[in-house]
Amino acid sequence: MSENPQVKAILEHIETRERELADQASQFRARIEELTRQFGELDAESENLHITRKTLLTLPLPSPATSSDRPGIPDHPAYQQILTALADAGRSMRARDLCQALDLPILPKNTEGIRSKLKRLVSRGILIEPEPGLFSRPDA
Repeated sequence: MSENPQVKAILEHIETRERELADQASQFRARIEELTRQFGELDAESENLHITRKTLLTLPLPSPATSSDRPGIPDHPAYQQILTALADAGRSMRARDLCQALDLPILPKNTEGIRSKLKRLVSRGILIEPEPGLFSRPDA
């Protein structure tokens, strides 16, 4: 090493800076390794989602729900009477038509009560409403 104090100071400064840069480079390498690991995980998850999507798109459509999969008919006897009237008619019906079939007076309280029950049967998947206010059995 040189005996010149100025050169000696410069060399010490260079050694210190080299150590600092080596430490920073080591930290960057550690961060790069961590980011590479995280990127690999994200890439693997993305690939899994792609495979899942592809698999789901190749599956056949499920068959319509069987009657055992549907919620039960409400306990009130009026629901069974409505279903029987629809089955006997063999066609779609409106709440007013059902009131007549069930020998109920055609009053707003009766038609609205029947309509409410029909909507509940639709929400449970027991009946369908092919157009607003028109109700039928799914098998009709």
